[in-house]
Amino acid sequence: MMNFESCEINNIVIHDIGNKYEDGKLRLSESCFLPDDMDVHNLLKSYFLAPFKKDAYYRFAPIEDNLYHNLVYNAVNSIFEDNTNFYEASLNIAQHLFDQSNHPNIKAGELYMVHFKNCVLEEGPCDAIGIFKSETKDTFLKIIMNDNSYQLESESGINIKKLDKACLVFNVESENGYRVSILDKTNSTEAVYWTTDFLGLEQCEDNYFQTSNYLKLCKDFVQEVYNQENDIPKADQIDMLNRSIDYFKKADTFNENLFKEEVVADPQIIDAFENFKNYYEEKNELALKDQFDVSNSAVKDEKKYFKHVLKLDKNFHVYIHGQKKYIEKGYDSDRDMNYYKLYFREEN
Repeated sequence: MMNFESCEINNIVIHDIGNKYEDGKLRLSESCFLPDDMDVHNLLKSYFLAPFKKDAYYRFAPIEDNLYHNLVYNAVNSIFEDNTNFYEASLNIAQHLFDQSNHPNIKAGELYMVHFKNCVLEEGPCDAIGIFKSETKDTFLKIIMNDNSYQLESESGINIKKLDKACLVFNVESENGYRVSILDKTNSTEAVYWTTDFLGLEQCEDNYFQTSNYLKLCKDFVQEVYNQENDIPKADQIDMLNRSIDYFKKADTFNENLFKEEVVADPQIIDAFENFKNYYEEKNELALKDQFDVSNSAVKDEKKYFKHVLKLDKNFHVYIHGQKKYIEKGYDSDRDMNYYKLYFREEN
């Protein structure tokens, strides 16, 4: 897990990145700076680092089998080798970002490059290079005194609670493309621009990756195979999703054989699940392991996509969190309507 309690900002530079497609300009700062005021230092530290919480890591991808052909990797690597290269590296990165900002949907904004000291990962303390882009401006009201009376003026600025695009490169595993954490609170098209086109990253196939993709596999299996088109009642589909997420919430280590035995259970359904897994891996060009340590961060991130609601006409929404044996479906011939019978001990 990332820990930034003892982290300090060692250097900052800001460049202005226009939209090249709309004839915007690249405006480069002539020097770096460090805030003198400790309150400003702490505000900036919180602004840059607070959003980084989950252990989903990426790494720089080689270009033509050579990591040094990846421009951002090369620039960051030069800083880790000698921090006096910080400003020169920032110019190369700013130019590269400007060159990628060649689409009408890409917003102009400020590029911040920050050198951090004493970030803590599992391996211990390390330096990190932060690459941030601020695109969204907010309007603030400033109170001023004028002729012994208070007045208000509007002012445009950056909301320190909102960070649009961010990347933290930790100085570990340099030979494998470093360990990189990213943030992008924009749409998927812009995510490609930031993550792939500009940074040149690929996701690490670590425990987060394995956990996240296996849960996506379970969700897609229910949607595409274990569904009403194959005569699976909606309540049974929700039950399968519940048992899948519960398995991951309770297990420290995922074991595919145990998962299929405890969650999928039925031999025919297991065969269908195995076939769908092969299809899922081929479609997404990945290989899922049959055993790995469960990432709690991935479980938390994917859990919100698992739906537990049984919608009955326009009259009822039933939220199912328990076991299938406590819900029973039937048909009332007198009313010519389906019904569900729910078993419970207490009414809250």
